[in-house]
Amino acid sequence: MKPYPQPAGLNHGLDCLISAEWTPAQAFAVVELLDDLRDRICAHYQTALFELLRDEQSRDSDANPYDPWTEEPPF
Repeated sequence: MKPYPQPAGLNHGLDCLISAEWTPAQAFAVVELLDDLRDRICAHYQTALFELLRDEQSRDSDANPYDPWTEEPPF
């Protein structure tokens, strides 16, 4: 079985097996836990996360400074 690609780009580490026997209620409880965890992290790191995302987006836009008003499309 080929592992699913991770959003963080990790390609090695510890496996996290999820039981295929969970009930929908158990799966929903885990989703709620993850939502609560995301909310707590965002509340604590809100400013730092905003700055990090802003820096990444500006770096991405600097890498491809296409101006549709003055240039031909890059394709």
